[in-house]
Amino acid sequence: MKHRSLGALLVISVFSLAAASCGSTARDSSTQAGLAMAALDQMPADVQAAPATVREAYQFAVANPEVLQQLPCYCGCGSMGHTSNYACYVAGTDAAGAIEYDSHALGCSICVDITQDAMRLLQEGKSVPEIRSYVDATYSRYGPSNIP
Repeated sequence: MKHRSLGALLVISVFSLAAASCGSTARDSSTQAGLAMAALDQMPADVQAAPATVREAYQFAVANPEVLQQLPCYCGCGSMGHTSNYACYVAGTDAAGAIEYDSHALGCSICVDITQDAMRLLQEGKSVPEIRSYVDATYSRYGPSNIP
C-alpha cells in the first residue's frame, strides 16, 4: 500500500508541475530564447491586446529592424507603401524619436507568419540571407514582394 501512495503522490506532483508550466505566460520582455524583444508595455493598447503571436511579432520587429527591413512581405502591402516586413509593424518615428506603429500586422497573418518564421530561423542559427531565401520560397505564392 505504501508504494501505491508514493506512486500516486508522484503522479499528482508531475501533473501539477506540468499544469503550472502550461498556464504560465510570463516572459522576459527583453529576450525570448535569445532574441531581442521590445517591452510590450510601451506598445499601443491594441498591440497589447492582440494574440500572443502578434504581440511577439511587434516586440521582435521593434527590437530588430535590421533583420525585418531585409525581409519582404508577400501579403500585397506594397501597394500601401510598405517596403519590407518591418513596415508592416512600424510606420516610422516622430520628431522626438518615438515609434509610430502601423496597425496593418494586427490583422494580417502573412506578415506575422513571416516574422514568426524569421524568429524561429534566427533561433536555429540561420543568417538573414538564409531567412530571406526561406521567406521568398515559402511566401512568394501569395503575391508580389514589397521590397522594390
